[in-house]
Amino acid sequence: MKQSIFKQRVGILRKEMAGTKADTLWIIQPENRRYVSGFKAVDTQLNESSGSLIINPENALLVTDSRYTIEAIKDARDFEVVTLKKGLVEEIPAILARLKTKVLGFEGGYVSWDLQRKMAKKLRAFSPAIRMLPMDGLIEGMREVKDRAEIRMMERSAVMMGEILDQVIAKLQPGRTEKDIARQIEELAYASGADGLAFPSIVASGPNGALPHAVPSKRKIRASEPIVFDVGIRLQGYCCDMTRTVFLGRPTPKFKEIYHVVRKAQLAAIRAVRPGMKSSQLDGVAREIIQNAGFGEFFGHSLGHGVGLATHEGPRISPLQSVRLEEGMVFTIEPGIYIPGKGGVRLEEMVVVGKHRARLLTRAGHIYDFSQ
Repeated sequence: MKQSIFKQRVGILRKEMAGTKADTLWIIQPENRRYVSGFKAVDTQLNESSGSLIINPENALLVTDSRYTIEAIKDARDFEVVTLKKGLVEEIPAILARLKTKVLGFEGGYVSWDLQRKMAKKLRAFSPAIRMLPMDGLIEGMREVKDRAEIRMMERSAVMMGEILDQVIAKLQPGRTEKDIARQIEELAYASGADGLAFPSIVASGPNGALPHAVPSKRKIRASEPIVFDVGIRLQGYCCDMTRTVFLGRPTPKFKEIYHVVRKAQLAAIRAVRPGMKSSQLDGVAREIIQNAGFGEFFGHSLGHGVGLATHEGPRISPLQSVRLEEGMVFTIEPGIYIPGKGGVRLEEMVVVGKHRARLLTRAGHIYDFSQ
């Protein structure tokens, strides 16, 4: 019988663990937890957890509380579900002792200092003491390369988001507020069958478009000015992320120029994607075009980022960090130019690295040709 994808991932994780000093791994980060086990529950806030995974060479446990037991048994069929009665810090140490754990690997970049401190105090009380070892990037590295099922789900998510954005843009008119438009996007997302938004929608008009992560306001959109939409939904856990900049009426000559430069940089980067190339090199393809056009100082962020169970994950397409691109990686290509006090233009597509080139996962229209 063919192993489930989650059992396969546990097997890969165990091989990765064998090259570390940890004999047991504690996984609490929600996306990592779902990727390894299939457990879909989300954490309502940073200091609350819906469950933990404890994995060693012989055991795979999903430790949760009574609120999630039924869901855990249904979702994580390759895991032994353990229901806590007293709480995480009170009971996990005894479980680790029973598993004869000596070194516990944990997600140093996610577990809070308070939780780590409390857990370490409990583990030091055993004889011999159980040592905690921060381990970052183990599962995140596995998540960087997507399998076919993951890619199909993100493509479905992207197509759905594109259809939603088409509806929203078709109803744009001067006088509507950014907040009203953002609310419409969320309503259409749920009506379309999405899990929800992948992140709070960005609707930034006029000068607000110069803020890459603008929060929708009560500002009313106006004719001729750029309106930046950065939007995404989550479908069966997987995210999409796309950006369009649109105009109601004719844009000014300056913003036509800016738009043309951004689109030129984006297309050059998409065409340049190849397995084996460095992510910093890809960033440089787009950045050089924007710099040569005289707008280099107005493009401050990275060219793109990985997308999957999280909206922002590896690989990062940045001049500051370089990884070798591999077939199956999914990431955004989103150059932008932002003029303080005036507005901005950003265009974002989500691509998957194929055997020889990139393939677009986002398919929404609303792209202008200002090359003339």
